[in-house]
Amino acid sequence: MTRTASVDRKTGETDIQLSVDLDGDGSGSRASGIGFLDHMLDLFSKHALIDLSVAAVGDLHVDDHHTCEDIGIALGQAFDQALGNRAGIRRYGHFTLPMDECLVTAAVDLGGRYAFEYQAPIAAAKIGSFDTELVEHFWQSFAANSKCNLHVVLHHGRNAHHISECVFKAVARAVRMAVEKDPRSDAIPSTKGVL
Repeated sequence: MTRTASVDRKTGETDIQLSVDLDGDGSGSRASGIGFLDHMLDLFSKHALIDLSVAAVGDLHVDDHHTCEDIGIALGQAFDQALGNRAGIRRYGHFTLPMDECLVTAAVDLGGRYAFEYQAPIAAAKIGSFDTELVEHFWQSFAANSKCNLHVVLHHGRNAHHISECVFKAVARAVRMAVEKDPRSDAIPSTKGVL
């Protein structure tokens, strides 16, 4: 059974087409109109081994907020659809990722309930023209719409670009572990029998 999904999200602020294949190799194209976000999505796709294609047109004349938020929403919705009833997945994933002077831990539970804890402050307000607060907001939007628990902790780091990259890579590796098919069970991974 293929674990794919496509989401078209059209609002007064954005028009987004997004597709995922949870059993991919990191292929796809990213065209959000925000160069830094495309770079982060490239990292996420490659390290999660998830094919991801994004085509977005947003109100970038205002700022990057709506486009970044809505791509996070669409990505979360696509994950939720592609996972189906979540039978046969590992469900939990975690990864501590070093990148230069940064160290980030990400942990995820794809258990069908939303919770988000983010402790990865970035001192600089901007990376180029990109608002660094949007890193947290992107992942909050993803977690809410994929119905997962997502915890992100920055242990240490100084460079804003490195911190952002470390967050995206750590979440990617944690997600990769959580969506993997469990070789020991095809059951829904819960004593409730439903997620």
